[in-house]
Amino acid sequence: MRVHVGAAATPEEAEAIAKSLAEHLGVDVDVHIQGEETPVASAEPPEPSYPLDDDLGPTDRERDLRAEIADIREGGPEKYRERLSEQGKLFVRDRLDLWFGGEGGTRGAGDASAADGDPAGVTFEDGKFAAFDDWHPDAPAGEDGEENEAGGDRLPGDGLLTGAAEFEGRDVHFMANDFTVKAGSMASKGVEKFLRMQQRALKTGNPVLYLMDSSGGRIDQQTGFFANREGIGKYYYNHSMLSGAVPQICVLYGPCIAGAAYTPVFADFTVMVEEMSAMAIASPRMVEMVTGEEIDLADLGGPRVHAEESGSADLIARDEEHARELVADLIGYLPDRAGEKPPRRETKPPKYSPEGIDELIPESPNRPYDAHDLIERIADAESAFELKEGYGPEIVTAFCRIDGRPVGVVANQPTERSGAIFPDAAEKAAEFIWTCDAYEIPLLYLCDTPGFMAGSQVEKDAILEKGKKMIYATSSATVPKQTVVVRKAYGAGIYAMGGPAYDPESVIGLPSGEIGIMGPEAAINAVYARKLAAIDDPEERAAEEERLREEYREGIDVHRMASEVVIDEIVPPSDLRAELAARFDFYADVQKDLPDKKHGTVL
Repeated sequence: MRVHVGAAATPEEAEAIAKSLAEHLGVDVDVHIQGEETPVASAEPPEPSYPLDDDLGPTDRERDLRAEIADIREGGPEKYRERLSEQGKLFVRDRLDLWFGGEGGTRGAGDASAADGDPAGVTFEDGKFAAFDDWHPDAPAGEDGEENEAGGDRLPGDGLLTGAAEFEGRDVHFMANDFTVKAGSMASKGVEKFLRMQQRALKTGNPVLYLMDSSGGRIDQQTGFFANREGIGKYYYNHSMLSGAVPQICVLYGPCIAGAAYTPVFADFTVMVEEMSAMAIASPRMVEMVTGEEIDLADLGGPRVHAEESGSADLIARDEEHARELVADLIGYLPDRAGEKPPRRETKPPKYSPEGIDELIPESPNRPYDAHDLIERIADAESAFELKEGYGPEIVTAFCRIDGRPVGVVANQPTERSGAIFPDAAEKAAEFIWTCDAYEIPLLYLCDTPGFMAGSQVEKDAILEKGKKMIYATSSATVPKQTVVVRKAYGAGIYAMGGPAYDPESVIGLPSGEIGIMGPEAAINAVYARKLAAIDDPEERAAEEERLREEYREGIDVHRMASEVVIDEIVPPSDLRAELAARFDFYADVQKDLPDKKHGTVL
């Protein structure tokens, strides 16, 4: 604040004026002699201080509030807390301690220390008092902790915790079901908390962690939250709005049935915990009632089912601690929000020397090698992080770092049916490419495939539909793309794997590479079958077949492709990692535009 006084004021008077106004108004004060720019006196407001005889402090009103909060933190009925350890689960607040408290996970489910406060990493919690009047009007809980004098079950927080926290140095939103409150089921107040958390994530642009352990909607209390505009159905609308805007990561800690099962499948990444989690559109009891099929929950929707058959699970954790470790690794490849670059780290040399790449790749296109071994010779050591390992194994989808830069790898896997692209593998790759593109993660295609699989069964399994999605994702991705023709690139496989027609920043080949409509064996059978059949002498026929095979291979050899400028360069295998690092660095800020349209029609 500037104050002007007359020229006759003395410095002592100016100082007194400054001090008095600063103390009275609580602001900084500069006193100026009229017409002077430099203040003649300045003062700051005094630090607030309490008188030594101030004996004010909390009253019973605050103590009562703290007691209520402590009670809420205890969760649902004691008998349900006691069952958690039998199920191998943590109490929900101990789970938050594990995720956000550093050491974490040390408190017992019923331990009084659970009421001491949030873990250090929890920034704040919203809605502790949700449904408070429904279960805790004024009366304390009964002796068994289950019912109070007003009647009714304990419903602390309405069975759902939401808030903000720091995870691995990142600000995140979180929600976590409290399984001790009606099996983590969802009702009106909990639904409201969930929706607010999602809507706030849309505003902040921070990642969301869903720590799910829910039996679904609370059927006996569905009025007011099931079909309402701001009811449980809005979860999935908000999931859709958040999709591709901020990373959504879901961890399943129990049976998530019906409506609860949609959150994990809407999330960008889903982690299931062995012998603990499951998800299904209906419970085994409901399945039996509707279809007559008798099946247990593990076979209906357990981790193996969703990791190997449906593809809905990205990662499988051994236990709660391992689930946290997986997500801590995963989030390190992701930005906080769309439009930001993913975080880089200090580069590390590969686990295995790139000089072994040439020997790793067999000369014969029909001999297998493990794509993981190739990735380990390209990527920074200990950076390869595979997703959906058990689903569509003919393609490997993994994050890694090359020279410290996060990269999404799509690699054909020759050890699995020669790397032919099956429907599940195409679908997996399409979703991975789409996710990488949403979060500005560059793509690396390692192409070694005979193409899309043919046959009646794959047609029934929608090879054309799912193959279309993979090609569409590759076509629409605007992140930097590099394609390496490792060995065989036959048929439409080279299209799906980021070939020259799909706007990659580079297509480079190894000396083992081949690009053609089909492989030599299939081509000879297709084109020269009658000619060869007409040769009676078996030795003469074999010699002619070999001559035709070699002639065909010369036409699809990577040198021919480079000579005709189909590909950009042939790279010595030992130099592949350095070449890729240089190209990703050069093209890091490349700009690509899609046609001006609302969206495509291929899903």
